Amino acid sequence: MIGYLEAIILGVIEGLTEFLPVSSTAHLIIGEYLLKIPSSNFLNFLTIFIQLGAISAVPILYYKRLTSSITIYRLVSISFIPAVILGVLFDDFLESMFEGYSFIAISWILGGCILIRIDYWLRNRLPKTQVVTDLSILQSVKIGFYQCIAMIPGVSRSGATIVGGRLVGLSHQAAVEYSFLLGIPTILGASAKKILDYRADVPQFFDSTHLPVLLTSFIVSFLIALVSIRFMVSIVTKYGFVIFGYYRIAVGILLSLFLWLN
Repeated sequence: MIGYLEAIILGVIEGLTEFLPVSSTAHLIIGEYLLKIPSSNFLNFLTIFIQLGAISAVPILYYKRLTSSITIYRLVSISFIPAVILGVLFDDFLESMFEGYSFIAISWILGGCILIRIDYWLRNRLPKTQVVTDLSILQSVKIGFYQCIAMIPGVSRSGATIVGGRLVGLSHQAAVEYSFLLGIPTILGASAKKILDYRADVPQFFDSTHLPVLLTSFIVSFLIALVSIRFMVSIVTKYGFVIFGYYRIAVGILLSLFLWLN
C-alpha cells in the first residue's frame, strides 16, 4: 500500500516537472525506484491522478486565454490529432522498446544537449508568431507531430512541444504557453485511455483506504504545478532553455554513475 508520504513526494515531483522540459515521467519512475515503491496497478492509477492534478492548474492560470477566443480550441484540437493517431498505433510499442533506467539517462543527456543548443541555432531567426492565437494551421500541425516525439520514454512532452514551437517560429513565451494549453487534451486523453485499462480495478481504488491517497497526490500536484508554471514562463522568457539543458545533463550523468556503481 502506498502511504501519504509517498503520495505527497510523487505529487511534488509531478507538479514540479510536468511543465518543465525535463520529463516528468522519467522523474516519477526514478522517484518510485528511490522510494522503493513496488510496481502495481494502484501505482499506475495513482500516476494518472497525479498527472490530472498537474494539468488542472492550466485552466486556472490561463482562464482568460481559454475564454477569450474560440481560435485556441481549434488550434489545440488540430495539434492533438497526431498524438491520437500515433499514440493508438505506437505508444505501447515504444514504451516496451525504449525502457529501462539506462535509456532514461541517455535520453536526459541527449535532450539536455538539444536544449542548450536550440537558442544558439535559432539566434538569427526572428519569431514569426508572438501570440498563440496567431498560429497558422500548418504550425499547429507541425507542433502536434513534435509532441509525438515524447512518446519515447524519457523525452519530455513539454520539452518536445516547446522546442517544436520555437522551430516553427513561435517566440519563447508563445511556445511555452502553447505547450501548456496543448497538454490539456493530451494528458486528459492519455489518462482516459489508462483509466479504461484499469476499469476492472476502479471500484477498489475508490474505497476508503485508497481514495484519500489519490486525492492527496492530486491536490499536492495541483498546488505545486500552479507555482511551477509561473516559474517556467519566467525562466524561459528571460534565459531560454539552457538552464534546463544543463539540469538534464547533470541528472543524466548522476543516474548513469548510480547505475554503473550498482
